[in-house]
Formats: sequence, C-alpha cells, structure tokens
Amino acid sequence: MADLALKRSVEGRPILIRTPLLELTKAAIVRRGAELGVNFAQTVSCYQADEAGRACGHCEACRLRRRGFAAAGMDDPTRYQVGATGNK
Repeated sequence: MADLALKRSVEGRPILIRTPLLELTKAAIVRRGAELGVNFAQTVSCYQADEAGRACGHCEACRLRRRGFAAAGMDDPTRYQVGATGNK
C-alpha cells in the first residue's frame, strides 16, 4: 500500500482514505447500521472468534461491541463461545 501511495503521490494522484465511522461512537455506528439494514447477526468484532464465528466475550472488541449495542438500546445478536461473558 505504501509503495502504491508513494507512486500515486509522485504522479500527482494521491490516495484519499475515507473514514466515515471514525468520528462516530459505537452506539452511533450500531444505530446507523440498523438504519441501513445491517444484519448484525452475520457480523463479528471479536479478535479471538472460534472457527464457528462465536465471539470470546472477553477481548476489547467484544466489550466495545456489547457497550455500543447497550448504549444504542439494541440487543446484540452476537453468538458467544460457551462460558463467555454475554453468552445467550
């Protein structure tokens, strides 16, 4: 990526990186996703998800996701590994 960016920049065609979610809270991201019809049951944020896609419930990504859904007033459809915090 760095090579491509440097080449394009030298050619006067710099790469533009857009980050539309960067300034949003996790709750705002969840609400926006819901507005757009995202099926959150098909998404995973976990750093340590198992082969079946079940979240660990303990890593920072799991904790942030859970807090984001709670702050948005929505149920988090995440599937957790047996014994994980937040397991349904």
